[in-house]
Amino acid sequence: MERPIRTARTAQYLAVRAITVHGLGHPFALALLAAASTAAARAWDRGHPVDVIHPAQKARRAR
Repeated sequence: MERPIRTARTAQYLAVRAITVHGLGHPFALALLAAASTAAARAWDRGHPVDVIHPAQKARRAR
């Protein structure tokens, strides 16, 4: 797995955990959510399709 994808997945995971623990309105959760979206955008800009970042999307399209 390439670095931009790993970074995007990790950032997304941490953001979801923070939202679960602190709620969506917490500044820490919002900062992590912003970092996750930035990491996903960077991966996209480098040519990685969304289904590489989110494997569940690929599975849904295959049905």
